[in-house]
Amino acid sequence: MSSLDWVVLFVTLASMIAYGLYKSRGQTGAHSYLLADRQMPWYIVLLGIMATQASAITFLSAPGQAYTDGMRFVQYYFGLPIAMIVISVTFIPIFRRLKVYTAYEYLERRFDRKTRLLTSLLFLLSRGLSTGVSIYAPAIILSSILGWNIYLTNIIMGGLLLVYTYTGGAKAVAHTQKLQFLIILASMALAGYLVVHQLPAGLDVGDALYIAGKAGKLNVITTDFNWKDKYNIWSGIIGGFFLALSYFGTDQSQVGRYISGKDDRESKLGLLLNGLVKIPMQFCILLIGALVFAFYSFQQAPVYFNTAAYENYKAQEPQSATDEDSYYQLLSERNQDYALRIAELRKKTPETNSDKTGNFADQLARQHQQDQLDGAVYAFKSTQFQMQRHREMFSALMYGHHYTPDKNDTNYIFLYFVKNALPVGVVGLLFAVIILASWGSISAALNSLTASSLMDVQLLGREPLPERRELYYGRLHTLCWGVFCICVAMFAARLGSLIEAVNILGSLFYGTILGIFLVAFYLKRIKGNTVFIAAIITEVSVISIYMMDIVSFLWLNVIGALLVVGICAVGYLRKNEP
Repeated sequence: MSSLDWVVLFVTLASMIAYGLYKSRGQTGAHSYLLADRQMPWYIVLLGIMATQASAITFLSAPGQAYTDGMRFVQYYFGLPIAMIVISVTFIPIFRRLKVYTAYEYLERRFDRKTRLLTSLLFLLSRGLSTGVSIYAPAIILSSILGWNIYLTNIIMGGLLLVYTYTGGAKAVAHTQKLQFLIILASMALAGYLVVHQLPAGLDVGDALYIAGKAGKLNVITTDFNWKDKYNIWSGIIGGFFLALSYFGTDQSQVGRYISGKDDRESKLGLLLNGLVKIPMQFCILLIGALVFAFYSFQQAPVYFNTAAYENYKAQEPQSATDEDSYYQLLSERNQDYALRIAELRKKTPETNSDKTGNFADQLARQHQQDQLDGAVYAFKSTQFQMQRHREMFSALMYGHHYTPDKNDTNYIFLYFVKNALPVGVVGLLFAVIILASWGSISAALNSLTASSLMDVQLLGREPLPERRELYYGRLHTLCWGVFCICVAMFAARLGSLIEAVNILGSLFYGTILGIFLVAFYLKRIKGNTVFIAAIITEVSVISIYMMDIVSFLWLNVIGALLVVGICAVGYLRKNEP
C-alpha cells in the first residue's frame, strides 16, 4: 500500500477507537453497561441491528462468494422480512414488558432456572464460536497487507477491538456502530462504482453484467428443490425464516440491540426497517462480487488470490509455480479474448425480439451475427469451466501441502481486487471499512456474551450486587470472552468460506433455541422439565444430522425448531392420556 493508504487506514481506525472511548463515559452499573440505559432511538437501533449482522465477513467474503458461486446466496435472506414482523408482534412486547437484561431471563420466569441456563449455554457456545470466526476475517486483511503471521494478527485485531468494548459497553457499541455502518455503506457504493470505472475502454456496466450473467453469476433466483442445495428459494424462505426468527428473536447479540430502544415503537421501527433494507443491501454487495468477476474476465486473473500463500508456494516450488503461471495465463488470455469478442458482438447483434422484417439477406446476416455471439458465449463458458476446475485443484494442492490454512481463496478475492485495481487512498479506506465492519459486529457480540454469562450464569439465583461491582464483573466477562474468541480465531482458517462457516455454526444451535422460545410463547401448558428434555434430544439430533450430511445447513434451523415443539407436544399428550 502507499503512504496515503496507510494514513487513511490508521486515522480511520484510531478515530473510531477514540470515539468509542469518548462515548464510554458515564458507566455506573450493569444497566448502563449492558443496555445503554434503554435510551437508543430507532435509527441507532436500526444501524446497530444491521451492523451486528453485517460483519467483515459480509463485506469480505460475500463478493468472493458471488465471484465463485454466483448471487444465489441472496436467497438466504428471503425469509427475513417475515421473521421481523413475527418478532415485532410477539417477541419485543414480552421482552420489553418484563424489562429483561437478556432474552433467556424470560425463560426462567416462563419455565424454570435450568431451562434458562441450558438455553444461555447454547447461545454462549454458538455466539462465542461465531465471534471467533468474525475476528479472523479482518485479521486476513492485515496478514495479507503486511505479510504478518495470521495468528499474531488475530491477537492484534482482537486486542484493538477490546479497547473500547471493555471500557464502554453497550453505549459505546451502539454509537460506534452508527458511524461504522454509514462509512461502510458509502465505501462499498464507491467500490461498486470503481469496479465498472476500471473496465477496459469502451466497456460499460451493461457489458459487465452480460458477461457475469452468461457465466451464471447473476443466478439470483433458483427454484429447483433439493434438500442438499444450500441456496434456493425454498431453503431461503423457509429455512431463512426460521434462522432469522431465531437469530433476531433469541440471539442476545440482536435482542440486546432492540431492547435498548427508548420504547416499543423505537424498537419495532428499527427492526422492521432492517427487514426492508437488508435484502437490497445484500444484493448490492453480492452484485459487486459479480462485477469483480466480470472485471477479471477482461483482465489477467490470478490462479490463486491469496497472494502471500502463493508467494510462499513460488519460493518453495519455483519450477512448478512457473509452469502454473504459464498455463493459467494461457487460459486467462483466451478467456479475455472471448469476453472482449462477446462485448463486441453484443453491440452489433440485435435483440432476439427485434423487428425481423427485411429481405432474406438481412435476416441471414442477423442470424449469422447471432450464431457468432452464441459461439463466443459457448467458448467463454467452456474456458471458464476449465479455469474454475483448475483453480479448485490448485486450491486443494495449496491446502493439502500446507502452504495455506485456508481450504480455498474465496475470502481473498475482494481483497486482491481492492489492493491491485483501486486508486491510492481508496485502498486504505476500504481496508479500514472491512475492519470497522468486523469491529461493529464483534463488539456487539462481546457485549451480548457478557450480558448472558454475567446475568444468566454467574449471577443466576444470587442476590443483586452493588452497581459498581456489577460493572467490574461486566468488564471482566468482556475481557474473558475477548480472549476466548481470539483463541477460536486461530482455528477459523480451516473453515473455508467464512460467510458460510458462520451461518453453519449458528444453524447448529439456533433451531433448538428457537424451538424453546416457540414453546414458551405459544404452548402455554408445557412445563420446564418437558422442554428441557426436548431441547437436549433435539440438539443431539441436529448435530447428528449435520455430521451425516443429510440436508443443507439452512434446514437444520427448521428441523431444530419443529423437533423441540413436536417432542414437547407429544410429551404433553402422553402425560395427559386418559
